[in-house]
Amino acid sequence: MTTVDAGDWLSALAKDRGDIDRSSTSERVADKLRASVLDGDIKPGRQLNEKALGDALRVSRNTLREAFRLLTHERLLVHEYSKGVFVRRPDAADVADLYAARRIIECGALRRWDDAPEAARQAVRDAVSTGRERAAAGDWTGVGTANIGFHRAVTALAGSARLDEEMKRLLAELRLAFHVMGDPEAFHRDYLPLHGALVARLDADRDVPGAEAALVAYLERAEEQLTTGLRGA
Repeated sequence: MTTVDAGDWLSALAKDRGDIDRSSTSERVADKLRASVLDGDIKPGRQLNEKALGDALRVSRNTLREAFRLLTHERLLVHEYSKGVFVRRPDAADVADLYAARRIIECGALRRWDDAPEAARQAVRDAVSTGRERAAAGDWTGVGTANIGFHRAVTALAGSARLDEEMKRLLAELRLAFHVMGDPEAFHRDYLPLHGALVARLDADRDVPGAEAALVAYLERAEEQLTTGLRGA
């Protein structure tokens, strides 16, 4: 077995330092773009101009392209040959796959309600309150953001940073599907009270199995509505 002198491998790593720095920066850029998708600021079909984004974020074109590559891998962006990079428009097959993953992750996390820290349970309640406040203000795009926050909070009940990261990626892709539905009030209005009803089952009734069954029905309904809307779009 050949041993490698510490100085040799450290020297080799030092040579790659520039690549590591660029990778770290590109991941931060990808985080910012992903957050813009989650917040509903970037909509499907939008072309991303390299120069404008590079100037706004003060990053190199190479760094930006690496961020694009990361988000393309996450299905948030798509590169069209000779045209450029665009925000991806999910289709019905994407929605089916997203909801298959969500049912496993969110329902499993919800079963942890009784064992989760109080702060994690409160985050779910707070997301319900935020949604109601946004609806009262007539801010239905904000209701959509609160919806995303609710499902992220449910996932956080599991206490797994890996699941939190995966759900963030899944919900960013889902947010693009929300945009395709058009009128955010028409889409989110009926789901908002279901969040409160689900929390009531957990808090007042202490009925975790019932809450899980309600969540399954909720996700099935949302999947069907999104799938129908995307096929008709």
